[in-house]
Amino acid sequence: MHSLSPDAPHRLWLEAFDALSRQLESGQRPPVKDLLMPLMLQVASSPYLKANAVGFWDQGPARLWLPRFLFQPSPPAKPRFTLGLFAGIHGDEPAGILGLMDFVRELDHHPDFGLDFQLALYPLCNPSGYLAKTRESASGRDLNREFWRHSPEPEIALLEQEILRHKFDGIIALHSDDTCNGFYGFARDRLISEQMLTPALAAAGRLLPCDPSPLIDGFHAVNSIIHSAYDGILSASPTQRPQPFEVILESPQNAPLSLQRQAFVSALRAILQSYRSFMAYSADL
Repeated sequence: MHSLSPDAPHRLWLEAFDALSRQLESGQRPPVKDLLMPLMLQVASSPYLKANAVGFWDQGPARLWLPRFLFQPSPPAKPRFTLGLFAGIHGDEPAGILGLMDFVRELDHHPDFGLDFQLALYPLCNPSGYLAKTRESASGRDLNREFWRHSPEPEIALLEQEILRHKFDGIIALHSDDTCNGFYGFARDRLISEQMLTPALAAAGRLLPCDPSPLIDGFHAVNSIIHSAYDGILSASPTQRPQPFEVILESPQNAPLSLQRQAFVSALRAILQSYRSFMAYSADL
């Protein structure tokens, strides 16, 4: 029996990721098992990444499920920051899905960068919308307007349970906007925007221009940052105390998918670095 070479897992991941990227770039929608194949290959070879399902539900004759991946390079007993990273809440925005895959792969290669963190990744929050290439889910609802409003949608119920259970220190959502002129971000808290979102946009801006418009998605914007959002977006429970930091990263959907994905990776890397520095500074006060 021939054993795999040491670089075989990396080669298999690259082949699966490149094939997936080409399919999505051409407008195809591979089955969910093919979409998640790069992550599953990484789980098979990584000591840091685990996979499971948040839950299942029936949509007509189809059986759908919400995948969850946990990345944790430090021992479980060590205190760490817990972050929830979400993508694919709109089914026609695959760039965030690829961005999460590429980002956690990078962390796997450089686990020291992810020390002090436990990351819960939800790369496909709207599986029926993804398969149909629609913003909305199969029920016709925009899931990013349904949170904490007693929604009957199964995806929302499962995600709200996760958010309540984990009590994340930070929540980051990845989106793509087909109406914007460049990369931009949202943060409720102005201190957070200064400490984390500004460096993240600077990092993304080295790959894609940031949106300079004074009005983005109908909201007042300064330096590519908005502080207002629609009701019902993916967020922490209003009852959680203390409230986590919440950031939304938005790529220009009409840009090449590869550049959107790379911009997300750069922005996420900058957020982790800024948050670690911010918390270290706070501890010294």
